[in-house]
Amino acid sequence: MRRLLLALGALMALGACAGDSEPAPLPSGDIVDAGTHADAGSDVDAGTDADAGTDAGVDAGSRPVDPFADRVTAYRFGDSAGFGQDRFPDVVLGPPVGGGQYAGSLDVLSLGRGGSITLEFTDLVAVDGPGVDLLVFENSFQKYGGDIFAETASVSVSDDGVTWFDFPCAATDKDGGYPGCAGTHPVHSAPDNGISPIDPAVAGGDGFDLADVGLPRARFVRLTDTGLNSYGGTSGGFDLDALSVVNGQFVDGGSP
Repeated sequence: MRRLLLALGALMALGACAGDSEPAPLPSGDIVDAGTHADAGSDVDAGTDADAGTDAGVDAGSRPVDPFADRVTAYRFGDSAGFGQDRFPDVVLGPPVGGGQYAGSLDVLSLGRGGSITLEFTDLVAVDGPGVDLLVFENSFQKYGGDIFAETASVSVSDDGVTWFDFPCAATDKDGGYPGCAGTHPVHSAPDNGISPIDPAVAGGDGFDLADVGLPRARFVRLTDTGLNSYGGTSGGFDLDALSVVNGQFVDGGSP
């Protein structure tokens, strides 16, 4: 909750935007055993896994070929979730809508304490190439004259939705900038500002290299709130904006 209140403090009061008529939370998707789990050494317990193979029935219909997530295959909202559910699933599909270095975006979905969401790329999938292969966009921002206000999630990737690979997430290492976690860098790219959402040098967000977990290709990405963030109201925890593929190929293996 504190995250969105601070972000809105740079833009407008949160109550003026969302407090007058808060939408009723959506029911969570079915959660089943995620199958074989290849743990790369996550530092915190990310909670129960959401199965990327479970069809949660939430997509945005036909979408053009682009480097962004196309479909939500599973989700589970934790306590203090709710913000963004009136725009779900579209709010987490398509390009990031960053607020810049000093402002957090409101184009997000709050997962709540321990909440989880699994997204699928159905046209361009992430492949292991030079450097960063995948970008995760949240709504962290730099406090004026201060440090980064971050709310973290662990990141897991899979090519088949059955076997998962976890990026180690040091969610208790604030001084080190929460290495390996998503939700730690402000988002600079937005559809109307000309900043590329697939260039890690300028886009903002958090970059992940598939080589770090030994996976050649990732079609599914799962984000799980670490349970170590700010909670309260309906905007607690990790706030997902978007995903983008940096190094990618078509699902059939062809080059874009």
